[in-house]
Amino acid sequence: MTLVEQASEEREGMRTVRLRIPARAEYVALARLALSGLADIAALPEELVGDLKLALTEAVSNSVRHAYGEGSGFVSVAYELGHDSLTVEVVDDGEGFDPERPPALEGEELTEGGLGIAIIRTIADDFELDSQPGVRGSRLRFAKRLRRAA
Repeated sequence: MTLVEQASEEREGMRTVRLRIPARAEYVALARLALSGLADIAALPEELVGDLKLALTEAVSNSVRHAYGEGSGFVSVAYELGHDSLTVEVVDDGEGFDPERPPALEGEELTEGGLGIAIIRTIADDFELDSQPGVRGSRLRFAKRLRRAA
């Protein structure tokens, strides 16, 4: 099994890394390591890297926990490092969901599952989520603008 679909490509000052990992919790760390490598190349501040890792962990973990139920499948993660932004896209082919449905409440508090997307939205400068109930596959994409020293 190959985990890296395309190790790295450079075009017009952009670096792209793509991973395809089994939808299992132990592979979330691999997705974080790839992000760390790109962050090192870009010399991103430690605090920003921590925020990006949190957003990535939430996105990949959502696919791992919810996309395939008790079955198995894969999660694809693409990282695009440009001069002024880092974009992450997480795609699965599992069960779709209604992204407009508000998170469930237990008592007066959000359940654990309702927080991930809210966390990603807070961290990201740009956010897209494509999914529909009853339709296979979900795509979550977020981007962070980078302020690099000249």
